[in-house]
Amino acid sequence: MKSVNRFQISFESRSENEGFARSLVGAFLLPLDPVVEEVTEVKTAVSEAVSNAVIHGYRGGEGMIHMECEYSADGRVRIVIRDDGVGIENVEKAMEPLFTTNTDGERSGMGFTVMESFTDRLAVRSEPGRGTEVVMIKKLDVGYAE
Repeated sequence: MKSVNRFQISFESRSENEGFARSLVGAFLLPLDPVVEEVTEVKTAVSEAVSNAVIHGYRGGEGMIHMECEYSADGRVRIVIRDDGVGIENVEKAMEPLFTTNTDGERSGMGFTVMESFTDRLAVRSEPGRGTEVVMIKKLDVGYAE
């Protein structure tokens, strides 16, 4: 993917930064003149990835979330959300719908399922004790408006 524009940012692992990440991605995609529904899908996927990093990656504790986003002239968007938290023991199992390690019953275990349904490609790499990286690719039904 030949990038037309990209950014990288790091922010604290705090639940209020989920909205910040959503807004940032939405604003960043504006030059593509995207369809509202597609932007909403991308923003929702980003919310889920950031939320997973806050809740599961750092278990509500301190840490940094790293986010990269880029798009190409043909409307392909690539978003990477990475944390340096506890990591995932079994990624395949964690990606199953309704699977959650949360024992208080407040989480549905649908985060990866939502990310997968709102993107064209989802890849998750993780190593226990070293963090998790989520890579999402979405092809928007637009072209770059120069």
